[in-house]
Amino acid sequence: VQLQASGGGSVQAGESLSLSCAASGRSFSGDAMGWFRQAPGKEREFVAVITWNGGVTYYADSVKGRFTISRDNGNNTLYLQMNSLKPEDAAVYYCAADHRMRTLMLKSLEKEISYWGQGTLVTVSS
Repeated sequence: VQLQASGGGSVQAGESLSLSCAASGRSFSGDAMGWFRQAPGKEREFVAVITWNGGVTYYADSVKGRFTISRDNGNNTLYLQMNSLKPEDAAVYYCAADHRMRTLMLKSLEKEISYWGQGTLVTVSS
């Protein structure tokens, strides 16, 4: 079972970037999925989460209105569209999945998250 994140790169502030997370080994269509990020010297933080059917999404306040999480269960893929990028958005971005959405949203439950992808690096220059 694997979550493969991709799409990271280097952009200038104000530009956009789209991340993908391709799942393999099992279907994640019944799981909530989310994005996290970790900047150098900082703890990993929650970015966005989406329910199994895409019906409900939640975002960190810092990205609300700029980032959009979505998923394609037919292709077993999670997406994160990032617009109006800021230097403070620079980080390694990770995708994750868990049967419970709450597990993906609470810092205290981060250790219980069932599946993690490897990270993809996003660099934003001012």
